[in-house]
Amino acid sequence: MEKEDFIRLLEPAINALGYELVDLDLNQGRGGLLRLYIDRPPAVTLADCELVSEQIGDLLDVEDPMVGNYRLEVSSPGADRRLRTPAHFVAVIGADINVELKRAVDGRKRFRGRLTNAADDAVEVQVDGKGWRLPMAEIRVARLVPTD
Repeated sequence: MEKEDFIRLLEPAINALGYELVDLDLNQGRGGLLRLYIDRPPAVTLADCELVSEQIGDLLDVEDPMVGNYRLEVSSPGADRRLRTPAHFVAVIGADINVELKRAVDGRKRFRGRLTNAADDAVEVQVDGKGWRLPMAEIRVARLVPTD
């Protein structure tokens, strides 16, 4: 299974528990790892992570989507929270973000700048006085830059 398959499998169950699946890391194979980043206002606690881990662990035991042994970790999104969905980007318009693309745009894969706009298909980032339109489908990972 690919990352998007895991999101489709796990997101409804996490939402039913009252949390948002912000993103996940997936490393399959020997010593595999599935790390979930969850959120819920006002903040995610250790007890929240334990609850989601227990419930999702049971779901994964039934569905058995991972090959071989793996470790399940559940975490809060942190100050440098990931941005995955259009709603995530819309919520932080005006903030500084880091974006890494799957493929280069004009020879560039990494962008750090001010998020100026977000839509279902693309985000716009102002980097060193130049506006960049980055397709959502090409974003490998995007993160909020923590403020001091």
